[in-house]
Amino acid sequence: MEQTTFCPDKILELAGVELRRGSHKLLNGVDWIIGPGQHWALLGPNGAGKTLILRLATGYIWPTEGQVTVLGHRLGRVDLRLLRRRIGWVSQALADLMPGHISLIDTILSGPLASLGLYEEPNEAITTQARQIAVEFGLDKILERPFGLLSSGERQRALLARAALTKPSLLVLDEPVANLDMGGRERFLALVSKLAASPSAPTIILTTHAIQEIVPFVSHVIMIKNGAVVAKGPIEETLTQANLATTYDLPLKLEKTAKGRYLAYLD
Repeated sequence: MEQTTFCPDKILELAGVELRRGSHKLLNGVDWIIGPGQHWALLGPNGAGKTLILRLATGYIWPTEGQVTVLGHRLGRVDLRLLRRRIGWVSQALADLMPGHISLIDTILSGPLASLGLYEEPNEAITTQARQIAVEFGLDKILERPFGLLSSGERQRALLARAALTKPSLLVLDEPVANLDMGGRERFLALVSKLAASPSAPTIILTTHAIQEIVPFVSHVIMIKNGAVVAKGPIEETLTQANLATTYDLPLKLEKTAKGRYLAYLD
């Protein structure tokens, strides 16, 4: 097994990745490289394979063919328990798995352990850091509230705080605002934007099928359809009307606002 150090020249590399279940090919020849300092949006319709790619990237499933390398380590040659401590994850699926009875502060403190729940007594230093992050994320007034009693927006901010506490090298946001109202969505995206602007920012992957959720820190985009890559590259070159039309099978019009956000609609 490789030594587990994390100083890669590629944050993520998928090379010739295919995923089959029986006779069904769910991913087909996916090639994708993420370099340090890049932040990617992963776009595609429901069922395109976005979450499958993320699960491959974090070692929760394995490709039928091809190789996956994360933070400089090929999956299969690295201790996944240690690797996952360098990866932050925020999604509705993770929120559903979190024990509803544990407090918000304990939810945040479970991040460095990459565990669902808190099973070790945290030291004073990490607890202080968790409380400081809670203040930054607007959660300090409800630290003792059970996770199951939080609003949808509070849950997602708690999971983001949990991820931030680990100081991850890679932060995966899997449709993190899909179930939030407009206020909750914009508050969450503002926090992610602030995190992306910090000197120690992780590489961020944001998956969505709503391009209005792509905020200006996103530098690159990959678009997939039916398990295959439609287009990938710098966002200014890749997020085009033609690529959107191919990805979603609709003649979508695309606009970019003065604030750097995007809109797509049928004309």
